[in-house]
Amino acid sequence: MELYSKSVGIFREKNFMFINRHILPYINRMKTQFRVLLITGSRQVGKSTLLKEIFLPEYEYVTLDDFTELSLAQNDPALFFKNHPLPVIVDEVQRSPDLFLQIKLLADNSKNKGQIVLTGSQSYKLLSKAADSLAGRVCIISMASLSLREKFKVDFNTEFLPTAEYIEQRKQTMRTYENIWSHIWRGSMPELADISIEWEPFYRSYIRTYLDRDVADIINAKNLVKFHNFMQCIAARVGELFNADSLAKDVGVTSKTIAEWTSILESSGVIRLLQPYEKNVSKRAVKTPKVYFMDTGLVCFLVGWSSAQVAMNGAMSGGLFENFIVSEIIKSYYNAGHETEKIYFYRDKDKREIDLVIEKDNILYPIEIKKSALPALDMAKHFSALTKINGISVGQGCIICQCDKPLYLSDKVIALPIEYI
Repeated sequence: MELYSKSVGIFREKNFMFINRHILPYINRMKTQFRVLLITGSRQVGKSTLLKEIFLPEYEYVTLDDFTELSLAQNDPALFFKNHPLPVIVDEVQRSPDLFLQIKLLADNSKNKGQIVLTGSQSYKLLSKAADSLAGRVCIISMASLSLREKFKVDFNTEFLPTAEYIEQRKQTMRTYENIWSHIWRGSMPELADISIEWEPFYRSYIRTYLDRDVADIINAKNLVKFHNFMQCIAARVGELFNADSLAKDVGVTSKTIAEWTSILESSGVIRLLQPYEKNVSKRAVKTPKVYFMDTGLVCFLVGWSSAQVAMNGAMSGGLFENFIVSEIIKSYYNAGHETEKIYFYRDKDKREIDLVIEKDNILYPIEIKKSALPALDMAKHFSALTKINGISVGQGCIICQCDKPLYLSDKVIALPIEYI
């Protein structure tokens, strides 16, 4: 029996679910250009499911969550690969970083590209180890949870940029996003696209697994309860400037510990620290990053919101909406295979702030994010701060909000519905 859910754009057949992932074309391109692929991202975003769907049965699949396989990988990497010859997928490779030397030898001795595919959900030490051992041989690919485009089966995979050309292209594949706050609250993990999966047990299990399998390998076990408390505290600050001292006071640890724990969350793909734009404005710019979660469902669970209605009407709803839009834009860059290092925010010592600034080809595109359905030009009043920066140009700015259709507010500012991301 086959069921189709229009709300999430997926097929379910015989209890199996596969959602078409927009990052797939990029993975396939890189497979022909690099000897090793390393797919990183937080737990449950669909890395293993995607790789099994596209690479099996041509590739063998082995996970280091299996203790027998893990023991062999740690104690005899050469024998591990004799038992699992190329081409192979090695899941949760961060559990045995000593494998990288053997992977380097295999890659150097193989003329074929894309024969070794690795995944890792905790890249705290993984990326540096891979970069050192596999320089020039590995393509590191960041994968996030479902985007709205993927949920609603939108056939469009260009990274977001508020130019006239982008807007016209995006218009051709437009679909209305219904019940947006349900998506914000429920989150974007692929498993939750199945409406039969209960929200609260899923996230409770997600956090327990994350703490036990990822965090426990890095920090002292006695601090796991405080780490969970830290996750709740930082979730309550989404969209705000990162303040280690304030978090340290609330959690009961040192600021140094907060910095270390924040790095764990960021490197495992749970949060994103958005950096301020400070080129040529270093004397005026705020240097502190802002905190965003890559999955707003996890935010809602951590702060204790029991429904979409509670999330929509709560005191944090503006910050939560902003977080959701930021994560959707970042996903559009991941899925198109483009860097996200040139996505910033702007804030100066005069407290002029712009939610997002995207730099491309020496042009800055300012973006303001508002929960309102009634955009006004005054919402873009700080865009002019960018015109005073030497050596750059300012492109068309936009206000992303809950309006029904695109609306030019001036020659340089347009209001866009969420559907245009």
